[in-house]
Amino acid sequence: MYYGDFDMKFLDQAKIYLKSGNGGAGCVSFRHEKYIEYGGPDGGNGGRGGDVVFEVCDTLNTLIDFRYQQHFKAGNGTPGMGRNRTGPGGEDCIVKVPVGTEIIAEDKETVLADLLRVGERLTFLKGGDGGFGNAHYKSSTNQAPRKATKGWPGQEMAVWLRLKLVADAGLVGLPNAGKSTFLSAVSAAKPKIADYPFTTLHPNLGVVKKGQYDFVLADIPGLIEGAHEGHGLGDRFLGHVERTSVLLHLIDGLQDDIVGAYSTIRTELEEYGNGLADKPEIVALTKADALGPELAADQARTLQDAIGKNVTWLSAASGENVDKVLFELGGIVAETRRKRNEEPTRDATGPDPDAGKGTA
Repeated sequence: MYYGDFDMKFLDQAKIYLKSGNGGAGCVSFRHEKYIEYGGPDGGNGGRGGDVVFEVCDTLNTLIDFRYQQHFKAGNGTPGMGRNRTGPGGEDCIVKVPVGTEIIAEDKETVLADLLRVGERLTFLKGGDGGFGNAHYKSSTNQAPRKATKGWPGQEMAVWLRLKLVADAGLVGLPNAGKSTFLSAVSAAKPKIADYPFTTLHPNLGVVKKGQYDFVLADIPGLIEGAHEGHGLGDRFLGHVERTSVLLHLIDGLQDDIVGAYSTIRTELEEYGNGLADKPEIVALTKADALGPELAADQARTLQDAIGKNVTWLSAASGENVDKVLFELGGIVAETRRKRNEEPTRDATGPDPDAGKGTA
């Protein structure tokens, strides 16, 4: 989906059309050579059609290329030739996508594949098999067959690509909660920062290195009440924090209703679903430098009593308690990685891997 003229570089949803190659036809041919007493059928088989292959590339971080090219077609197999020559196979069509791309059916709900590893290759649509030439049908009872078969057709499918950024931790909160300021303070990322709502219009990633911890932090545009119904920028960007191990919920400590601000975001996470509301959460009040240590601590205690969770106060501008929060985030990320490494890995597979293969 493209989010207006404000950003021509970030696209996280696109519909594309795929077609694998058709198999080449078999050949009917007979051997006719001077001074050769016995001829016979020598028609070769047709070449196999090319496959449609997805390849995960670490140099891409958006689906913007698919705004300009939506149709991808593999090459057809070449027909067979005389002298028992099999036709060359069709050229594969390689579709390069960024890490974290989901391939979704036209219903926009069924996930067909989830591509998470750099260099991963998925043969999504297989090309059709080539047809048999007449040499294939030669037998003791049929020594001069004139039969050959056409190549098998390739597969054709329209799919949606949806990008979900691969991050270890995610920032959530109302607009102007200080998420972009926090990201710029703890990483080399340079998100836009201003004193008006919805400064962040698309997700930003930053790499955080603190002590023994090294993880990727994602900042998404702020949510408002009713985001799940499309208010503000809506909840469409929440997909980019679905893969995270932990959420850092930032709340502006200068606003009047800090409890209401917390409840608003929690409600939107629950309405969105997909397990976001169940992720580990660290809650922190921001802009403590403007409040002062005593008032910031008092505000944190007020929110903590109201929600029944630990609340930290911090200042991205002065650095107060920032390291404490980063070490807490890093610990949760490290534990999640340890558990994930103990689980068996599964390779992504395309739909119906034997489709397009014939038994002529």
